[in-house]
Amino acid sequence: MSDIISPPLVSLDEPLGRDKRAVIDALAARVAAAGRATDAAALAADAWKREQTDETGLPGGIAIPHAKSPAVTAATLAFARLAPRVDFGAEDGPADLVFLIAAPDTAAEEHLAVLSRLARAFMRDDFTAGLRAAQTPQQVVDLVTDAVSETPAAPATPAAASAPATTELLVEGRPARIVAVTACATGIAHTFMAADALTAAGQKAGIDLVVEPQGSSGYKALPQQTIDDADAVIFAVDVDVRDPQRFAGKPVVRAAVKRGIEQPAQLIDEAVAAVGNPLAPRVSGSVASGAVPTSNAPVSLGGSVKRALLTGVSYMIPFVAGGGLLIALGFLLGGYEIAFTADDVLGSSTLWNLGDTSLLMYLGAVFFKIGGLSFGFLVPALAGYIAYGLADRPGIAPGFVAGAVASFMGAGFIGGIVGGLLAGLAAWWLNRLEVARWLRGLMPVVIIPLLASIFASGLMIMVLGGPIAWLTLALNDWLAGLTGAGVILLGIILGLMMCFDLGGPVNKVAYGFATANLAAGIAGDTRYLEIMAAVMAAGMVPPLAMALASTVIDRKLFTEPERENGKAAWLLGAAFISEGAIPFAAADVFRVIPAMMLGGAVTGALSMAFAVNSKAPHGGVFVFFAIDNFWLWLIAIAAGTVVSAFSVVLLKRFARRRGDASDIARPEGVSPEAVTA
Repeated sequence: MSDIISPPLVSLDEPLGRDKRAVIDALAARVAAAGRATDAAALAADAWKREQTDETGLPGGIAIPHAKSPAVTAATLAFARLAPRVDFGAEDGPADLVFLIAAPDTAAEEHLAVLSRLARAFMRDDFTAGLRAAQTPQQVVDLVTDAVSETPAAPATPAAASAPATTELLVEGRPARIVAVTACATGIAHTFMAADALTAAGQKAGIDLVVEPQGSSGYKALPQQTIDDADAVIFAVDVDVRDPQRFAGKPVVRAAVKRGIEQPAQLIDEAVAAVGNPLAPRVSGSVASGAVPTSNAPVSLGGSVKRALLTGVSYMIPFVAGGGLLIALGFLLGGYEIAFTADDVLGSSTLWNLGDTSLLMYLGAVFFKIGGLSFGFLVPALAGYIAYGLADRPGIAPGFVAGAVASFMGAGFIGGIVGGLLAGLAAWWLNRLEVARWLRGLMPVVIIPLLASIFASGLMIMVLGGPIAWLTLALNDWLAGLTGAGVILLGIILGLMMCFDLGGPVNKVAYGFATANLAAGIAGDTRYLEIMAAVMAAGMVPPLAMALASTVIDRKLFTEPERENGKAAWLLGAAFISEGAIPFAAADVFRVIPAMMLGGAVTGALSMAFAVNSKAPHGGVFVFFAIDNFWLWLIAIAAGTVVSAFSVVLLKRFARRRGDASDIARPEGVSPEAVTA
């Protein structure tokens, strides 16, 4: 593995650009030029996607953008010592030492292990000092080769762990025993750096701390006896902990993996403090039950509720999409009257004895009935997974029950949200109770579902269901009474919401409102079918607009990766996948999002004005058979697309951000970093 880095992959004190995207692009180009990647733009795009998920700047002027990419043919390191420094998001300032870690998406374990050893080397002051003092690329290669070739030793104390502990780290008169798990999204760099930082901080504090890094190359599970003897657990993770039931019942402190790198001593203090705190969060379930861990006590109620609502809507959408498309297929095969005759057809006919029923009518009834039954799970699934978002697995059963009660009471979509929140909060609170060890295994499978269901569903039936049902009916009556300008205003509002965050919370609220009421539309209330059509049309505008702008109107304003994304965005937009515009919005949010919202408002207003109906909740142009006034619907989409595309081009030309090289008009084929230089 000595060839993981070579002199052509090293840049010393060269200007690579003014921002981190330019640096990533330049290092990816070096990897491709060295024959270790087939497509520099694809590698840069994968690294940038990872950077947007979580910035890779670290304390001490270090940044480690990284990615596992199908464009990479061999595990590779590209290094840049920057002058001037570039901000990669570290709290202590910009970075001057940048490693691009590029791994094949099918990287072998030995490759990942080598990259992990490099990550550990970042924690050593002598290693970073050597990089800053290197006079030639070969000296950097020698330093890195030595670091990745040596057998890992006990980590040196990193700068982040130098702060002294602030609490007496004793439990029952002895040094505290802590176990920790570290894991990041790619499992290459942050995972092992956090493990080393926590280990070093534990040594400095004089406590017994053992870490289990869960990296991409696998992990060695801690002995169960070590876990059983521990006083508390630290989960410094950005992804789910593997086999979390091993830690059931232990006080737990949760944090992002970067905090494990930057604030290991504080995490240890918090873990020791949790040992004697009866209200401290604990890992739920038991070793036998296999339950998943509970969430940490929420930092803010609003943030917890927001995450839970997004979780509920995300899990609800497959029921809506699958059920809605089945209903649409039922209409295609059996005609729209199948909505009223499906039960009679299925009651009197079978596949082997159709009688007077045609085969198409029978199949239409089958598809319509399956889709309708799928829709029946909509509100229970929404409530169940909202509760899951708050309380993990113990919240699912009481959440589903509360959602079923909401449907029974006629409280609909709003009732499902309220019931799910009540069930989730009840389950979360019950799961925090300190109970005897013999009772702990029964809590997530018997006691919590029973008591949380009684609480949430009892409140829905006896107190809240009636008022919420009244509110739902009042909302329906208001929508039914909209005419003229009121309908167009509703379309504008829905269009703005669909384009505001491209699949985020606001987008989900608008989409959830439309899909939750689609069944009522299919049953005869065409106003909801118009809302569904407007929502789907507006959600198609952002990717189509960015495709039009980046591949047709003015290619010079966009980078090569953006132009490639634009080609794919045509299909994504046609299929109603709003997320196809996210790469453009993430790179230029203040110009892309307003332009998208403008076009979305135009499309929403026109769709409502044209009274377009959609009986399908998803699929874009591919469910044309379920859309009435289809050609008028396409006109509405085209109008919004053109408005957004020309708006974003004008904003990019005349509303430039100072110092952003990507916004300077440049000849096609010239990279942003070349313009900057």
